[in-house]
Amino acid sequence: MPEFDVVGVGLNATDTLLLIPHFPAYGGKVPFVDEILSPGGQVASAVVTCATLGLRTKYIGTMGDDERGRIQRESLLTTGINLDHVQVRKNCPNQSAYILIDQTTGERTVFWSRPDCLHLKPEEITPEMITCAALLHIDGHDTAAVARAAHIARAHNIPVTVDVDTIYKGFERVLPNVDYLITSSEFPERWTGERDPCKALETMQETYGMKVAAMTLGAQGALAREDGRFHYSPAFVVNCVDTTGAGDVFHGAFCYSVVKGMTLAEGLEFSNAMAALNCTALGARGGIRPRGEADALIARGERRVNREFQRYRTS
Repeated sequence: MPEFDVVGVGLNATDTLLLIPHFPAYGGKVPFVDEILSPGGQVASAVVTCATLGLRTKYIGTMGDDERGRIQRESLLTTGINLDHVQVRKNCPNQSAYILIDQTTGERTVFWSRPDCLHLKPEEITPEMITCAALLHIDGHDTAAVARAAHIARAHNIPVTVDVDTIYKGFERVLPNVDYLITSSEFPERWTGERDPCKALETMQETYGMKVAAMTLGAQGALAREDGRFHYSPAFVVNCVDTTGAGDVFHGAFCYSVVKGMTLAEGLEFSNAMAALNCTALGARGGIRPRGEADALIARGERRVNREFQRYRTS
């Protein structure tokens, strides 16, 4: 039996949230309401989601030795995540982001920075770091390192999920070893040049052979393709306070669904529910809830349906 249910390799960040009453016009001014320091980051937040849901988790990555790095480490440790293979880089600031949150909508705008001293090299990923996992979750930033992690996982029949929203040089070396591709809504078109989202997902799946090719649609849910069939799962309507981290929580919940053997339709619906709940509080991890609350939202929640994909609805 693997030591960990989920091992994550990828980014973490410590965010400064600036709450503003509304976005100003270009060149304008607006006072901010509050300033909050909050841990986040794509893979780190997904792993926190898995841990909150009761999975045995491990995070692999780099952190700075500054105050932001300390906040991130304490957050992960408090959640019960194994950090044995986290590297703390000396005299290096942690990845940071400044996130403007519009209080009228909960939508956020992100300004981020990741210094080169945090770069994770492929030779720093060893087989024993990965083979202890039942599932590997990655992003695309340190592309060569995550490509090596995915290659090790594939060689040991460990399923791989990936969160990607940006075109990374060399990412074509990652995709052949991915089982569950879940991208932003823009990525498939950017990668394939195909404007039709269904055709773009189909092209990626047929080219690289992943089990599931999917995209998140923000406030309208998620679309996925498996076994030649599309599945659309609408998003849930909630009182949105902050959309920061919604995608990361979606990915963590989807990892949970794979580990727990849910069907694709069940996994998409559960992931949408967890992402929606996270939007009801401030911060990338502010609204991560236990499974019972997600199940309750699924049972009685209102859904926001995208008419373009409604014919593929499976829930």
